[in-house]
Amino acid sequence: QVQLVESGGGSVAAGESLKLSCKAIGFPRYSMGWFRQAPGKEREGVARIWFALDKTHVEDPFKGRFTISHDKAENTLYLQMNNLKPEDSAMYYCAADWMELPKVHGGSWGPGTQVSVFS
Repeated sequence: QVQLVESGGGSVAAGESLKLSCKAIGFPRYSMGWFRQAPGKEREGVARIWFALDKTHVEDPFKGRFTISHDKAENTLYLQMNNLKPEDSAMYYCAADWMELPKVHGGSWGPGTQVSVFS
């Protein structure tokens, strides 16, 4: 099974940027992506990349601020986050090859990296 390790989280002021990284040990077959979960809230998808389609998708709430990318040579997934807001504070998780029906399950998940944005 693929192992994933996130890095790049931290504490920043509103309006600043962070770039998260997710190093994969092993090779995801279909897709990789980012999720996040804030205390007391449900996990939500942020962005995803499909390898065979060479396609990326950023969920609507994050379009224009977040960008997902993948370095095949480094086997690393990135999430560039700009103009961060306090409501972006959450644990951010990297995932690979999960299933979505009836809800997100399975796949490989990293331990998460904390992002804290203060006003």
